[in-house]
Amino acid sequence: MQKALKLVQRLAKDEEGTALVEYSILLGVVAVACVALAVAVGGWSTGRWQALCNAIGTSGVGTINC
Repeated sequence: MQKALKLVQRLAKDEEGTALVEYSILLGVVAVACVALAVAVGGWSTGRWQALCNAIGTSGVGTINC
């Protein structure tokens, strides 16, 4: 039991492990934000291209399959 208590105390004083965990969490948050941004921009871009395709298709310029 004493060994386990000493191990917990030693790990509590260790700052390098704490920094690693903090940076890992930060990296995870940044990765999720990047994926969310890519999904949002992809949806916006698809909508804009679809609107352009529909506008060209109804203008009588030519036949476009959207």
